[in-house]
Amino acid sequence: MSKTILTLKKAPHVPLEAEVLTPDVFAPLGHAEIRALPVVLGKRQRRLDDFFEVEGAGGEDIEIHGDVGRVKWIGREMTRGRISIFGNAGMHLGAYMKGGTIEVTGNASDWIGAEMRGGLIRVGGNAGGQVGAAYRGSLSGMNGGTILVGGTAGLELGMRMRRGIIAVKGVARDFAGLQMKGGTIFLMGGAEIRTGAWMVRGTIVSLKPIQLMPTFTYACAYNPTFLNLYAKLLAGLGYALPLDGAYRRYTGDTSVPGKGEILVWSPHPG
Repeated sequence: MSKTILTLKKAPHVPLEAEVLTPDVFAPLGHAEIRALPVVLGKRQRRLDDFFEVEGAGGEDIEIHGDVGRVKWIGREMTRGRISIFGNAGMHLGAYMKGGTIEVTGNASDWIGAEMRGGLIRVGGNAGGQVGAAYRGSLSGMNGGTILVGGTAGLELGMRMRRGIIAVKGVARDFAGLQMKGGTIFLMGGAEIRTGAWMVRGTIVSLKPIQLMPTFTYACAYNPTFLNLYAKLLAGLGYALPLDGAYRRYTGDTSVPGKGEILVWSPHPG
């Protein structure tokens, strides 16, 4: 498989919009055509090679080297292939994604996987706010796929998500699972406050004690069998899910009213 390697020449002084950075765009192009792809800096259209050294012809495997924390829309609407970013990534990484894989060794900014429908996004470091969320005014966030965050996550994780999996190893900030409509969120490091606010459906699993809102009602303590399937899947991705002990189940958010659930793991049954 042909590989295209991009190396950032110099970080842009304002955000660079580069939604052309996807395997779907690169695959049929030659080296010269990739270098000439349009990107937008502020109000001006520029060429991709104004900002990146380009090696190789088009293919479904893209490597990006350098701190692209100011480069937006990488992997937008991608359906196939792989993007590997060796450094930080900017806003809207993998937005509207339908397939393929994006891996980031560093941190990533806000709106990772916003309204995505499929594929896998893995961030080695910290994530910004609105991971897998719905854009303002939209009724639905991510509707499929998997997002893995090795560090912490910002505000409104999984806001209005309908399907898919989000797993965060570090602490998630306020409003994790805000207005959640389905899917599953795993909070390996717990969360701050207002977890599951206005939650309608879906499941939030926390491996650390969290402060729950009074609109969530305790139901029981048990070990859900469906978590066995998630445990096998997540173990293959480097995320361990305990199956011993017990999960305390809370339902809500009753202020909606909602039928979601928050499962809080305890090392001791009962």
